Formats: sequence, C-alpha cells, structure tokens
Amino acid sequence: MGTTLFCGCSSFLWKYHRQIALSSSENGISKASAVPGSRGNGLVDKGKEESWRILGRRSVLVSGISVASSAVLGFPGEGLAVVKQGLLAGRIPGLSEPDEQGWRTYRRPDDKSGGHGVGWSPIIPYAFSVPEDWEEVPVSIADLGGTEIDLRFASSKEGRLFVIVAPVLRFADNLGQNATIEKIGPPEKVINAFGPEVIGENVEGKVLSINTAEHDGRMYYQYELEPPHALITATAAGNRLYLFGVTGSGLQWKRHYKDLKKIAESFRVV
Repeated sequence: MGTTLFCGCSSFLWKYHRQIALSSSENGISKASAVPGSRGNGLVDKGKEESWRILGRRSVLVSGISVASSAVLGFPGEGLAVVKQGLLAGRIPGLSEPDEQGWRTYRRPDDKSGGHGVGWSPIIPYAFSVPEDWEEVPVSIADLGGTEIDLRFASSKEGRLFVIVAPVLRFADNLGQNATIEKIGPPEKVINAFGPEVIGENVEGKVLSINTAEHDGRMYYQYELEPPHALITATAAGNRLYLFGVTGSGLQWKRHYKDLKKIAESFRVV
C-alpha cells in the first residue's frame, strides 16, 4: 500500500510536544525540557521566565509525555464536575434533544476550534449517540493527552468516553489528504500501534475481540479490550486518524455494558 506504519507509537506524543517546544524556542519563547518516560510537568528554564510571562497564562506549556490510562481512560481528577454544553468560553453546543428512547446525538460543530497547527485542514465532523445523562467534560491544555484529545464525555452512572483526532502522519506516511483506515493498516496492526497510547500499556493479551464495519463507504475498526474495560472504534478521514474510546469501572461495565457497546458502535465521521 506504499505506507509505513510507525509501530513505535509510544514515543510519538513526546516527539510531537518536543517539536512544538523547540519551534517555540526559535521564535523567542523559552522552551520546556522533558525527560522521556517522565510523567511530571515540563521544567521551565528559570533564566527565561520573562518570556513565559509574555505568553500569559493560557500559553504555558504543561508537557505530558505519554497518554497513560489515567490521562485518557480516566479523567485527571475524578472529582471534576461534568458541565453542561455551552457554559464555558469557546464551547459550542453539539447535542440534539433526546429521542423517544432518551438518547441524544452529539455532532462536532463545524465552527468548533481545534486542529494541529498551521497547514492542517479543518477537522471533518464526527457524531455519536449517548443516553440523556451523559454530558461533555472540558478538555484542558494541561490534559496529559495533549492536543490530540478533541472531546470528553462522562456519566457518573455509566462511564466515560473520549475522542482522539490525530494527524495520520503520526502513524503512517504517504497517505495524502484522503486517508482511510485500511491504508494505515489491518485491524491487528492498528490496535498494536495506538493501543498503548490509549490504555497506557501494551495491548498484548488484552484484545478480546476485533470487528470491522462499513458505513457510507467508510471502514471502521472496532475493538474490545480487558483489562482495563474499553471499547475502541478507529477510522480515518482527510488527513486524520479518529479514535473513539468508551470505558467504565468494573461495576459500570457489568451494569451498563449494553449501553456502552451501543455508544461505541454509534461513532461516525460525517
């Protein structure tokens, strides 16, 4: 297929954030240094504190080295309150009214900000369905998942979900501007490549099932992992890879597996 899958996926986020830091340094912004494998915050050169002050609070780099299970599958600070759509600056409502079964559909608003730097095309919208009590959870710049985490939702009763939208160049080259998940690789290779970045550990022996589904001409890879309990849907569109993950505690999994499975299978790039 003329593509090369980067199976050393566990290091791509570190390289990505380091590249951003180095680029910023060249523009007169002091850089944060990080040690591979560290889970701490980036260390700021004290001699360049004045440059940081110029940036202002919203531009301070808080570097997370890897997408560990506490960063993606579990939200940083489990006590974080779930907030309703539209209450935070920059947030654009995307939820429909409940249907007859009490389910709502979320569609990523066309005007929602997001992206991965100059030169990237707008994110192609995606959609999924959730029960009525699920609400959006704000994604912070300090989130260890970095800029790849586009959205989080949660229900205190049933579980959590996240959407990762990552440039396909992080995983494979020569895909152009119209990537497909099949071009990135077969289901087994894809889960082995990005799985550790999603659950924070090697996926060997944890993949319970792999399925594929096609909707409107687009292929979706569907996985169930345990432990930790996770349902992951992967696809590609434009120049981005989309990863949709649904997770929950052991008790939530036991009581609400049917709903969690329905949520995971509802994901579509539109």
